[in-house]
Amino acid sequence: MFDVPSEMSLDLNTILKDWPHENGNVKVRKITGLDGREKLQLRVDLGVLQMEVTGRPDGEHPHNCESLLEYHQRRAVRAAGKGEDYELTPEECAELQQEGIQYYHRYLSLFQVNDFAGVVRDTQRNLDLFTFVTEHTDREELSWSLQQFRPYVLMMNTRAKASIFLGQGKFGEAMAEIERGRDAIANFFHHSNFPELASKSSEIAFLDEWLEEVKAKRPLSKLEIMQREMETAIASELYERAAELRDAINLLKPQKPAQSSHGSRE
Repeated sequence: MFDVPSEMSLDLNTILKDWPHENGNVKVRKITGLDGREKLQLRVDLGVLQMEVTGRPDGEHPHNCESLLEYHQRRAVRAAGKGEDYELTPEECAELQQEGIQYYHRYLSLFQVNDFAGVVRDTQRNLDLFTFVTEHTDREELSWSLQQFRPYVLMMNTRAKASIFLGQGKFGEAMAEIERGRDAIANFFHHSNFPELASKSSEIAFLDEWLEEVKAKRPLSKLEIMQREMETAIASELYERAAELRDAINLLKPQKPAQSSHGSRE
């Protein structure tokens, strides 16, 4: 055993004063740990949460697995191979929910540092958790204790996926992703015991607003630019220019295959 030098303190005040908490702001930073691996730190009002960037956020390996979810998934597969049902106890559901909170803190932190691939990974992991618990418990209240968070996690998953596309300048793909996420949330509500919540969903409202913002920022295609120029030419009574643009637009539009005058014979 080695004695800790008296000048070394476990007091965190120095760290906290250098990185003050701000109400309403999520403050996150990446650091390199003493083990040489990258870590995430999330500033909260009472201190700092430190998480691993990969694996289980607290760095633990329950039952020699990456996570409790993976442990139970393996056991469920083995049970299915024997033709047996695998049912989670209320205590196991509570443990899985607590683990899911770790991933929640991490994907929020990853979103703040624009690590969208990490957000996709962790949100999908929690979505898989919700599905697993629902499939392996007959108690509706245990299932709903997790499923109630599905709309929010779907929204964050969608934001991360669409943000990746936007970073690549793929506005069409980003808009399609936002629409898919919005529809997935609406579908969840419609198939739940509370379908009326769909019309009150803040997640759906956010994605709808974001979709309109993305549409407004999307660069116009060559065809759209020419169509607007044609409309302007018509409004300005520049009919010759409008006719030229109309002809050019018709050449750019995909041509429909010509219909044969003879019916098909097979």
